[in-house]
Amino acid sequence: MFRTALRNVLAHKGRLLMTMLAVMLGTAFVAGTLVFTDTMGKALRSQNSKSYADIAVTVSDGSAVSRGYDHGGNGDTANAPTLTEDTRKKLAALPGVADARGVVSGFAGIADKKGALIGNGFSTTGTNYVPGADGTDPRYPLVEGRGPKEAGEIALDTRTAGKGGFKPGDTVRVAVNGPVMELKLTGTLHTNDPRVMSGGSLAAFDTATAQQLYLSPGRYAELDVKAKPGTDDTALLAAVKQTVPQGDNIDARTGRELAAKQDEMIARGTKILNTFLMGFAGIALFVGIFIIANTFTMLVAQRTKELALLRAVGATRRQITRSVKVEAVLVGLTASVAGLLAGVGIAVGLKALVNGPMDANLPDGPLVVAPATVLVAIAVGVLVTLVAAWLPARRASRIAPVAAMSATEQPATQKSLVVRNTIGLLFTLAGAGALAAGASGKEVKLVGLGAGALLIGVFVLTPLLSRPLISLLAPVLRAVYGTPGKLAQENAVRNPRRTAATASALTIGVTLITSLTVMGASVNQAVDKAAATDLKADYTVAMQNFSMLSPELAGQIAKAPGVSAVSGERSVPVTVGQGEDDEYLVAVDAAAIGQLATVKVKEGSADALKQGKLLVSSARSEHAGYQVGSVLAVTYPDGTKGSLTVGGIMEADTALAGVVAPEAVVGPHAKPGSGLNKIMVKGVNGPTEELKQALRDATGGNPLISVKGDKDIKAESRRSVTDMLNMMYGLLGMSVVIAVLGVVNTMAMSVFERRREIGMLRAIGLDRLGIRRMVRLESLLIALFGGLVGVGLGILVAWAGVRTVADSFKDITTVVPPLQVACYLLAAAAIGLLAALWPAHRAAKLDILDSIKSQ
Repeated sequence: MFRTALRNVLAHKGRLLMTMLAVMLGTAFVAGTLVFTDTMGKALRSQNSKSYADIAVTVSDGSAVSRGYDHGGNGDTANAPTLTEDTRKKLAALPGVADARGVVSGFAGIADKKGALIGNGFSTTGTNYVPGADGTDPRYPLVEGRGPKEAGEIALDTRTAGKGGFKPGDTVRVAVNGPVMELKLTGTLHTNDPRVMSGGSLAAFDTATAQQLYLSPGRYAELDVKAKPGTDDTALLAAVKQTVPQGDNIDARTGRELAAKQDEMIARGTKILNTFLMGFAGIALFVGIFIIANTFTMLVAQRTKELALLRAVGATRRQITRSVKVEAVLVGLTASVAGLLAGVGIAVGLKALVNGPMDANLPDGPLVVAPATVLVAIAVGVLVTLVAAWLPARRASRIAPVAAMSATEQPATQKSLVVRNTIGLLFTLAGAGALAAGASGKEVKLVGLGAGALLIGVFVLTPLLSRPLISLLAPVLRAVYGTPGKLAQENAVRNPRRTAATASALTIGVTLITSLTVMGASVNQAVDKAAATDLKADYTVAMQNFSMLSPELAGQIAKAPGVSAVSGERSVPVTVGQGEDDEYLVAVDAAAIGQLATVKVKEGSADALKQGKLLVSSARSEHAGYQVGSVLAVTYPDGTKGSLTVGGIMEADTALAGVVAPEAVVGPHAKPGSGLNKIMVKGVNGPTEELKQALRDATGGNPLISVKGDKDIKAESRRSVTDMLNMMYGLLGMSVVIAVLGVVNTMAMSVFERRREIGMLRAIGLDRLGIRRMVRLESLLIALFGGLVGVGLGILVAWAGVRTVADSFKDITTVVPPLQVACYLLAAAAIGLLAALWPAHRAAKLDILDSIKSQ
């Protein structure tokens, strides 16, 4: 039986080609994901180990790090112990210490020659350059020029300098936490800082300048201790802890501990990426199952006489089943090996994509093809093929030795159809119920389970649905194409199971793409509506790195030409009552806020802020029990006690949220140096380019400060949604390609199966064009059927998904973009026509007499 199975594979290798391609593509996706994430993880771990290679112990000042990255100065650090130059010298003098390096760090925005920020705002890094005896800093090897030595000088990483077109000697505009500085570029550096390599930037100052910018003279955020050869880092850590100041903000750890912690973070990150990509690989393999099952079903049907003869000469049902399974193993094994090789190529392509257009600049390193990857890829390919071939193998074993000798294919029994339809109906009802329950309860997991069950139920019911849906198009086909159209319609519904299996592969891709599109359109509309109805300000000024704006900036902006109203917004934490509860007050300008934001009050007075009272959002009122007239006994950040009265409850659909207070009342009690979250601006003539430029000028052209209008916010939101959708579409593309292969394979094998029928049609007068048209229209019907079912399921799943995010997006509704949905149906039709080109050509070329004589 093994020789029989091997002979059958070799005899039908042409008909199995598309199946092998489907398995190969799915396996390639799995192997490519594993190779890429293993390669990336090893490269990042290798880079991480180099970062801590010369660090035995690190001492960090949590308050200094916080202050360096939050220019608003949040956090009371006045009485906290600090790391100073004296501490550094003490550590350097310890036995076994070769050197102790002081580190200062924070944000530093670099402007290109047009004034725009280079890199993403939250990874714009500033640090100090610490030259050794040779004048260079070993942590930041020089590429060109020299390091900074005094105030007014700066060095940049090579990528940032390249993006800005800077060379040593040029003047660079830099923003930290004060006015924009113009500094001389002394050199370019190489760094493996992950923040820089993920799209940020690095600016290096001399130590004194960095301390002045981020902390205070003589103070460090971190001290890195380098040990002499042979020194035990655990013993050194104990000595360091005895030497440094004691406090909750001072933390000392070995370099090995920090490296291990970073390795854990890298492992978690690569695991998340691996899981994400594997999800799409699973979709591709799931689509492949339909194609494999369809192929083996058709092969079994075409070999009915052969299998019956084997039964007649003594082969048992188990042997017949085993022979089909052996064929599946051979197909899966061959395709999996090819998929493994293709997966290595996919990993190379992903790495080039990430380092190229995505500009992630992953560290260099060899491709990692682990033994586990080889085993998983081959096992997955073989297992998927075996699972898909299980039902066809069972059907093959049920062929009766005598009854099947005169039949080419056993029709499905009434009992099997009833059982199938009952199972499908149960899955469909359960999935629809879970989907509805998840949508009403805003439970994402329940929606996911419901969507999965609904898809399975519809797939099982697809043969039942195919006949009535395809019949809807029959009048059009007959009217336009005559006899070929009628024959195509009858062929498409002749074997509903085969049609369903072919269409279902395409349905999966269309369902997912449609649901993503509908959800993206719904989110975009919700964001647009919120921006249009809630915010009346023409522009919003904020830091791109999410730190605080200087409080004085609001006054500077108010003096800019064309400005009619300005209000800063900042959070002021207070303690309510006897210290049981904390509340964050949103402080705004009471006189100007009505011109800048919609304030809808359902209880109390809309002028509450002008009266020195609070406005509370309806959500916060329900949660905390605040009512109009409620008096809050508060303790301010400066220790002052006072009382605030609730003057109004705002409606849910307002631009303001939480507890809103007048700046004039709570601002004087804010922590010294606390900054603004954002500044809202209204122009005399509305949003104009002149006003936008005036606001940029008022901020000193600081590249870290963004000035965004309504159109900018909408465009940014749409761009982020579009980028995400494009990435998802790209990953789903593999499943669509596999679905196309399935249509090609089904049509090609169908042509082979119906050679005698095609010969008879030719003999009674149907020409080659009619044959080609019949095959193409049949493929078109199957593809359209799959597309229609996919669009319907996609819209339903998207509706449930939209309901789960209703709390995050106010007034969100399900939006079905008709043009895009129509394009998906047209794409499905195009796929059907293209997939039928080769089978139709092959059918038209069949010899009439040879076809009629075939059995």
